[in-house]
Amino acid sequence: MTLYAKLNKEFSHNFLGYSALAMIVSTCLGGIAIMTTLMHGHDALQMFLVFISVAICSAHNASILTVQKPSIVFHLFTSSVLINTLLIIGNSI
Repeated sequence: MTLYAKLNKEFSHNFLGYSALAMIVSTCLGGIAIMTTLMHGHDALQMFLVFISVAICSAHNASILTVQKPSIVFHLFTSSVLINTLLIIGNSI
């Protein structure tokens, strides 16, 4: 069993608690990603990167609020963390 499968199973088992934590983590990482993006100006590229961050964070938060399946919420959470982390690293260099 892979690490991803183990984490998905654990997330599904304790869905309510992890959903609250995931919403906080996703939103905070999104805010940091947007801050680091806007530190480089407000051209079309930066606005596109802000749009990407807001879209993935909103999709994740909406999936929790509309009580989607735990696997969908987990997939959106991991993609939100991955995309926002890449934006933070890319804009910090």
